Amino acid sequence: MKSWETLFEAELEVFRKEAEAAIQFLYGYLAVHAVAADHESVHKFLNEAPLFWNTSLGALQTAAFMALGRIFDQKSPHNLDVLIRMAQKHPDIFSKTGLGRRKQGTDPTPPEWLDDYLLHAYGPTSEDFRRLRTHIHKWRKVYESNYRDIRHKLFAHKELSEQAETDAVFQKATVKELQRMSVFLGSLHDALWQLFFNGRKPILRPRRYSIDRMRDKPLPKGWIKTVQERIVNEVQEFLVTASRLSQQDLKTAKKAQRGGAANRRERAPASG
Repeated sequence: MKSWETLFEAELEVFRKEAEAAIQFLYGYLAVHAVAADHESVHKFLNEAPLFWNTSLGALQTAAFMALGRIFDQKSPHNLDVLIRMAQKHPDIFSKTGLGRRKQGTDPTPPEWLDDYLLHAYGPTSEDFRRLRTHIHKWRKVYESNYRDIRHKLFAHKELSEQAETDAVFQKATVKELQRMSVFLGSLHDALWQLFFNGRKPILRPRRYSIDRMRDKPLPKGWIKTVQERIVNEVQEFLVTASRLSQQDLKTAKKAQRGGAANRRERAPASG
């Protein structure tokens, strides 16, 4: 039978994948739109294959809402409540003995620094988990009020077909709120991961969520970048570079065509 530590570690990894998926899909979708709006060359590049890009953007949008649904839906076997309830009901998961085993890993003997490390490791309290649950409850209410119908009635099930109905379910949705909600999930995972693997107090550290800010002031090289920072940077660099290459190829092709036409004129036989 698996221990609660093993079960929690597995559930934490499921949550990481789901949270990062929601962030990647959402920010990938938003970044394409943002870069295309600011660069005419990118807009033209996307219009060279409009069906492909509309298909890709639609898939990203759908996948983002589906991932958020899996995280917040309390009926799914793996969701946020399962994870936090397990942590709260089984505090021995975070014992210093267990932390010591995780830090030692596969080494046959404990490292010299381990005893001192464990001496200063943080042991979570019931108040820590109540605080985390308060934040989770807040964002679940936001999801259920403003986004669950989008996920259930539009993407998971085709309950809506009229444009007016679709517009109505999107009425409460805002880009900023979606960004903050998805970034919260990343911060929550980081807090629980640091507690479990490093014995640190579970603190929800602020993370940048604004695409404009990420694009205007990218983090310096060498800094650890969050998932949203990485996907926004990659989308921008790829689309700007690809659009420039596309324009260069077009100019080269036109020059070749002009050169070919000139050669054909030179080779044209004299009439008569």
